[in-house]
Amino acid sequence: MAAKKPAAKKPAAKKPAAKKPAAKKPAAKKPAAKKPAAKKPAAKKPAAKKPAAKKAAAPKKPAVKRKPNAAFMKPMNISSVLAAVIGAAPQPRTEVTKKLWDYIKKNKLQDAINRRMINADEKLKAVFGGKKVVSMFEMTKLVSQHLK
Repeated sequence: MAAKKPAAKKPAAKKPAAKKPAAKKPAAKKPAAKKPAAKKPAAKKPAAKKPAAKKAAAPKKPAVKRKPNAAFMKPMNISSVLAAVIGAAPQPRTEVTKKLWDYIKKNKLQDAINRRMINADEKLKAVFGGKKVVSMFEMTKLVSQHLK
C-alpha cells in the first residue's frame, strides 16, 4: 500500500519533475556555453598578437626590391609587319604590348561598345593574320608570332 501512495503522488509530481529535468538540462548547457565563450576571448588575444607580428614582418618585405623576370625583359626581334606599327628596334614583350596599345588608342581602334574587341586597320590587319576584329586576349597570341 505504501507503494500505491507514492504512485498516486507521482502523477502530481510528474509535472514538477518534468520541469526539473528541463531546468537541469539548460543549467548544464549554460556552464558549457560559458566555457567556449571563455575560450573565444582567450583565442582572440593571441590572434590579435599574430597580425601585429605580420605587420612587423610586412615592412621587411618591401625593403628587398623585386627582381623583374629576365624572360620579359629580354629584347625580342620584331618582324617587318609588326615593325610598321611599333618600330623596328628590338624591344621586350612588355614594351611591344605597351606600344601596340598606344597605337590602338591613338587611332581609336578599340570597339566603343565591346571594349575587349579591337577593330584592325590595314597595318594591324597584317599583324593579326588578316582578321578584321580581334579580342584583346587573342591579340597577344597573334603578336607573339611576330616576335623572335
